[in-house]
Amino acid sequence: MPIRAVVWGENVHEQKNPVVAAIYPDGMHNTIARALAQEGDIMAETATLQEPEHGLPAERLARTDVLLWWGHAAHDAVSDRVAERVAQAVWAGMGLIVLHSGHFSKPFKRLMGTPCNLSWREAGERERLWLASRNHPIAAGLPDHFVLEHEEMYGEPFGIPEPMETVFISWFQGGEVFRSGLTWRRGAGNVFYFRPGHETYPTYHDATVQQVLRNAVRWAHNPAPRVAGDPTRAPNVPADKAPEPVTERGPKLHQPGEEGYR
Repeated sequence: MPIRAVVWGENVHEQKNPVVAAIYPDGMHNTIARALAQEGDIMAETATLQEPEHGLPAERLARTDVLLWWGHAAHDAVSDRVAERVAQAVWAGMGLIVLHSGHFSKPFKRLMGTPCNLSWREAGERERLWLASRNHPIAAGLPDHFVLEHEEMYGEPFGIPEPMETVFISWFQGGEVFRSGLTWRRGAGNVFYFRPGHETYPTYHDATVQQVLRNAVRWAHNPAPRVAGDPTRAPNVPADKAPEPVTERGPKLHQPGEEGYR
């Protein structure tokens, strides 16, 4: 079965900025989805901010193996309910790939638990991405480094929790460096952040970037069955249901079956 991916695009700049519209006339989300589907093992659909429930109702997330997220100008327009739904899907086993300015998206900040802040400069400078983990699955088939001739600079420090792995490190023409490809595991879900992708440059038309995204979808996919029920549940287990016999001693705050404070 092909991996079921959904590319979520904010779809704002493409509608309002003529430079972005010229580079991505069908939207960045469609460009990325076409790139993912090139080798046949990934089935890619799209969703946008403007759709009901931002194109991510619960039943769609339940059948999505990997969600890719690109946002920039309208982070605050994303429903808190949908953002929480995405986080819970990741905890239950859905993969998540966060792209470029999606570092400030609600789902990513929810999963990281940190400000996710950084420094930046929009000057169209050269970016050289170096592999920091040559044998990582996300780096499969890639050279030791590759160059994007025009990109936005992101600079350290990056306000994120320590990643599980650092796959790419970027150097920019102005001298800054940045951890540009990072992985985490949140609950049962794999998370990958990939830095390149400023909308006024043709980054998602680049063949190497497209290969990174396909590799990342394969890595993020968890083939195990999704965690059933609410992944945030914290059940009150009564003494008579303990794996070993236990005698209750002392007073209790909660009654049998009562929910705890959260």
